[in-house]
Amino acid sequence: MILIALAALCILTVPVTGGDLRRLGELQLRWLWLAPLALAAQWVITTLAPQGNPAVHVAVHLATYGLLWLFLWINRGIGGLRLIAMGTLCNTVAIVANGGVMPASATAQRIAGLVEKAGFNNSAAVSHPHLLWLGDIIPAPGPLPNVLSVGDLVIFTGLLVLLHTTCRRRLGAPAPAVSEA
Repeated sequence: MILIALAALCILTVPVTGGDLRRLGELQLRWLWLAPLALAAQWVITTLAPQGNPAVHVAVHLATYGLLWLFLWINRGIGGLRLIAMGTLCNTVAIVANGGVMPASATAQRIAGLVEKAGFNNSAAVSHPHLLWLGDIIPAPGPLPNVLSVGDLVIFTGLLVLLHTTCRRRLGAPAPAVSEA
């Protein structure tokens, strides 16, 4: 949930800086359905049906990153998506190095107030993590507790670049009117 809240916060920065969110309608994303499909599949294996064959869950988890990579490659010319791809690469490398699971710091999980549930967790404290520094090591306690990775931060930076390059006020366009109340 915190990832959705962070994305919403990124979106809210656009009008605050004089951008126009309606310009998002001009964005020409191809094969857009790939990204929601990948996120939906991750939701299914982590929330709806976390029980079952661990190998199938790992395979689906890795396949979702394949879908995301295809989407990013097809749209690579759009401002911000290369940065999003760099963050996704960091996350993918950490997940592949740890057998299909994002390694999480047990300390970060504890600080955030997270408890791993039974079944498949796409982010989990693993016994001998590889590349933990790329894993979920940044605690985010509070009403939407979570742990974040360096890759997640790079992805949100890319989202900010995407939003602000797409929605910024055009050169020569008048500044938005300020109402006097």
